[in-house]
Amino acid sequence: MSRSPVSGWSIMNLQELIERKFTGPSPTCEERNVAATEEWGLLKTTAVTWSGWNEDAHKVPPRQFWGNSSIEVRQGDVLITKAGPRNRVGVVVYVSATRPRLMVSGKMVGLRPLRSKVVPSLLAGLLSTRDAQDYLNSRTTGMAESQTNFADEALLQTRLNVPPLREQQRMAEILDTLDDQIRATERIVAKLKLTKQGILADLLVNGVSTSRIGRSEGILDNFVTWLSGGTPFKGSPQFWSGSVPWVTPKDMKSLVLQRTTDSLTEAGVAAGSRIAPLSAVFIVVRGMILAHTFPVSLTKTASAFNQDVKAVVPGPLLDPRYLAYWFVAQSDSFLRLVGESTHGTKKLDLPDLKVFPISVPSRDEQRRIVSIVDAHERSIDLETAILSKLRLQKQGLISDLLSGRMRVPMESAS
Repeated sequence: MSRSPVSGWSIMNLQELIERKFTGPSPTCEERNVAATEEWGLLKTTAVTWSGWNEDAHKVPPRQFWGNSSIEVRQGDVLITKAGPRNRVGVVVYVSATRPRLMVSGKMVGLRPLRSKVVPSLLAGLLSTRDAQDYLNSRTTGMAESQTNFADEALLQTRLNVPPLREQQRMAEILDTLDDQIRATERIVAKLKLTKQGILADLLVNGVSTSRIGRSEGILDNFVTWLSGGTPFKGSPQFWSGSVPWVTPKDMKSLVLQRTTDSLTEAGVAAGSRIAPLSAVFIVVRGMILAHTFPVSLTKTASAFNQDVKAVVPGPLLDPRYLAYWFVAQSDSFLRLVGESTHGTKKLDLPDLKVFPISVPSRDEQRRIVSIVDAHERSIDLETAILSKLRLQKQGLISDLLSGRMRVPMESAS
């Protein structure tokens, strides 16, 4: 990192700016042969993204670890990923709030900022600057793009261009204004999502204010067709990077998928997967995500899918979007059916899914319900877009401030 310091700033090693670093996890109770006194949540690298916390980060399930205060994540800490795929190493997040007894995985490092030298939230910004990221990337080792890491010692030697503490505090005051707008918008999004959950429960589970005319009762298997997918041999390039989207649980983060991480060629589909029609609703039936979340997705085109996903094709009595919303509304009930394979992987058994009871209103009633839920979905999308824009504005402002392109007048933070 050869860039000269901004006038009045100092070049400092990360080591000089922290009280301590910590990582985890501590040994499990089974490894220590002791009884657990507390359950700890384990934050994995998937909890953080380049744009901040993953929405599911708060759903970290507790595990039986022998924990202690030296490894506990606290408010004001900074976390950074140090191992994993190359494009996931070096992700930095600031811990603005946390819960008791939370630790990081061994693929992450926790940093406790030295507040007499650095404002904690700005330390996260400093580590996210291009100079810091270029340095860490140059110290990353590994035999393959899919498994790389950097040593803790290399991290501590990261050289940062650090403003004086008073200037940092002025920067933080400016950023706090944007943070207030972000938090307010987050509350709006959370409220809209809660309202949507209530509507889903009323209209699709409890049948409140829905017509009984033309309604059909039965088990799910009477109204749908089930399709199973698969994975072609990954060592055959002719099967991959084609024009057919290939749905896997890692893609299913929204109701309507815009794109998939991987795609297949027609040969790949024939060799190990299958294509579901556009009307299909995709649900996850195997994977550790079922410990806390039941992913449901629709696609914009006919798609292939892997063996951890079922494609549920609605029959003539069911509208595809209504079926997708029905799965979402019933997600808690489906999670209660989740069991474990012999290897400990979470799974849903097809026989249990087939006999799940369903009450199907008329197609007209389904369309009415879908239009109501869609309206709330659009409101959520609008506020989420505003939230994304505010976060991008903050990232840009942090970049300008911490590069010295924008200097803060010390007499005023306006």
